Amino acid sequence: MQLSATRRGARRARLLATEQLRSWGLPFEAAAQVVAELASNAALHGRVPGRDFRLALTATERTLRIEVTDTRSDRLPINRQPGDNESGRGLILVDALADRWGVTPGPAPRKTVWAEFDLAP
Repeated sequence: MQLSATRRGARRARLLATEQLRSWGLPFEAAAQVVAELASNAALHGRVPGRDFRLALTATERTLRIEVTDTRSDRLPINRQPGDNESGRGLILVDALADRWGVTPGPAPRKTVWAEFDLAP
């Protein structure tokens, strides 16, 4: 799905992901929170005016993979310790909820931030 790199686009990403995961019969609460965080980061930190971000969900028997691709390969996500700020905790949540996550660069000027959930057999 291609979505506008705005707060509204990030909110829509979470809603669309929740509905897709429900239709697949997969648990969606934690995954929807991860989508919300990654989409919010794409809209806030990965935004280039006039360019959208992309959300992809794939599921196999063993793994659910969430990918959010934006057009700011020069701005890689940083998992930092929370301070007194209200922001900066998104990747801590992703790290806590997902079984693994990471960043895949390219093709330029894009990057994809992904998270995976192990599914029960």
